[in-house]
Amino acid sequence: MPIDSFSLARGFAATATACGLKPNGALDMALIAADAPCSAAGLFTTNRIKAAPVVYDQNVLAVNASSIQAVVVNAGNANACTGPQGAANCRTMAEMTAERLGCRADQVLVLSTGVIGRQLDMAKVAQGIAALNEPTAHRGAGAAARAIMTTDTHPKVAARTILVGEKTVTIAGMCKGAGMIHPNMATMLAIVTTDAQVSPAILDRALRRAADHSFNRVSVDGDTSTNDTLLLLASGASGVSVSETAAPDALVYDDFTAALTEVCIDLAKQIARDGEGATRLVEITVSGAHDEQQAHQVANAIARSPLVKTAIHGGDPNWGRIVCAAGYSGAAIDPDRLALWFGPASSPIQLVANGLPLDADLTAASALLRQDPVFITLDLGLGGARTTVWTCDFSKEYVEINAHYTT
Repeated sequence: MPIDSFSLARGFAATATACGLKPNGALDMALIAADAPCSAAGLFTTNRIKAAPVVYDQNVLAVNASSIQAVVVNAGNANACTGPQGAANCRTMAEMTAERLGCRADQVLVLSTGVIGRQLDMAKVAQGIAALNEPTAHRGAGAAARAIMTTDTHPKVAARTILVGEKTVTIAGMCKGAGMIHPNMATMLAIVTTDAQVSPAILDRALRRAADHSFNRVSVDGDTSTNDTLLLLASGASGVSVSETAAPDALVYDDFTAALTEVCIDLAKQIARDGEGATRLVEITVSGAHDEQQAHQVANAIARSPLVKTAIHGGDPNWGRIVCAAGYSGAAIDPDRLALWFGPASSPIQLVANGLPLDADLTAASALLRQDPVFITLDLGLGGARTTVWTCDFSKEYVEINAHYTT
């Protein structure tokens, strides 16, 4: 989707500015503001070390999920491992934003991303929050999507629309993330908006279901961040409510969740494709599992294997690394039932059957690993469950980026 034409769902406006938190002077603060208090839900990092904004947002949503007015975001500093001062700075960001918008501080959510262990420069933050509400601010969701980037090479946005009678419901969101990416969830910030009327409880259930099949199915490097946050806000501006059962002029919950999942999958795949130093997206499908949990456990091990990812980068059809990862995944698999293919479903090359190598064309297999995206399918031969995860290759550039991240 062209970034300049991207917009959030009705009832939301976005602005962005640069206040000097990013050394290169790029946009580094964003504001997503609702026209009126809206319902919200959020999912957060499972890392036991949580950034100040994660703890703050969790507390706000626990008591005020039906009356959120805004999300303020800074890039360039994670505000993580910053102690009581970091917590105070996070609250101050919410208070300053609320004062500008004329709402309460507990109606503002805060997101931060960047380097861990450094205190925010609150003079710059105050300047940025003031600028976000001035006519000189950069207007539009595209600018906000740029502002939240860190090592991302491009902004990431996605949207879907659903026709309900003569009305249209929109689900539109943005995210950032390129490194320190692994479930649950990943080093990512994501803000998804909808103009449907949805209660916080239903929003939370739909978001968990969507995340399980999107952001919890993506891995770049196996690391889970201190700041991971996924927010879903509903303005109700479409006039269409989400119902758990079929009702006149209402959107059925399953249809809403399916569209939300599509948006989240779109964003998650963009994160994997833009992995730090990545040259191509990798889609790994594990089928023939006893259940989806087993399929995910195996796929996850393959997706985070540096040996698999470097082989893909070099176009090396070293399939032994894939079955090896499946073997150490911890899942109860039968090595004598494994089957493995490279390539899309329309024209795959099979390399393994019944756990043994086939006389496959390795030159052709190598060519498939050099395509974008790369498709790998492993069948466990145990049942009917399957799942898909997304990752990327590992290149020399990934090492360069992360060897000098703070220097």
